[in-house]
Amino acid sequence: MATVSIPACTSALLLDIEGTTTPITFVKDILFPYIKEHLEDYLSTHWEEDECKQDVHLLKKQVIEEDMKQNRACPVHTVDQTVHTDEEKAIREVIENVLWQMAADRKSTALKQFQGHMWRAAYASGRIKGEVYQDVVPSIRTWRARGLKVYIYSSGSVEAQKLLFGYSVEGDLLELFDGHFDTSIGAKVDAKSYERITERIGCQPEEITFLTDVTREAKAAEEAGINVVVVVRPGNMELTDEERAHYNLITSFSQLQLTGHA
Repeated sequence: MATVSIPACTSALLLDIEGTTTPITFVKDILFPYIKEHLEDYLSTHWEEDECKQDVHLLKKQVIEEDMKQNRACPVHTVDQTVHTDEEKAIREVIENVLWQMAADRKSTALKQFQGHMWRAAYASGRIKGEVYQDVVPSIRTWRARGLKVYIYSSGSVEAQKLLFGYSVEGDLLELFDGHFDTSIGAKVDAKSYERITERIGCQPEEITFLTDVTREAKAAEEAGINVVVVVRPGNMELTDEERAHYNLITSFSQLQLTGHA
């Protein structure tokens, strides 16, 4: 695959994580299974702690304020654990809700926050280390040396993003990033999310280049006036002939050419 030149006016790169900086298998085969395997143990251990109580409260709020209103068929834990007389039953209700949300591939803020706290404990203990493709770190260092800013935009919470890069196989990489965005700024398939990110970064849309493996996200970013490059990695979703013809494609960050940058 040939090199791809990004516009000379580019001042910031916005990066997706899963399938772009990090193998999809890391999320699907390591992060998500970790939650399922350690969910009961984590809740039992941390149940009386304020952070865990807050996480459960948000999960409950999600059910009452959003899921029930939309008539979603989902497990409902209706009693806050702070007044629940049967702790084991209360924990089981939370487990059922979390597993249901994960099975449905929900992107709810409540779920992402809870998962982030579980992963934090796993990263800190060394049970998990964040994976990144080999071309990622040297490329980002090159971009930054050329005066570009680098941001992350992922459906995973900002905390989960910082854990992945802070406890990576290549050490603490957080210094490489100028900021992080998650779905609290909006869905990744909504053009308005990219407009908000542009405002936060403080530059014009055409000055941002977004790297993602998901064409629905690429389309939304394009609608917001952002330059897009689609990343083709092993295990990523297959692109249609039309998508291949429309988007600039790379298989490695090293194929990005920074024309006009010092």
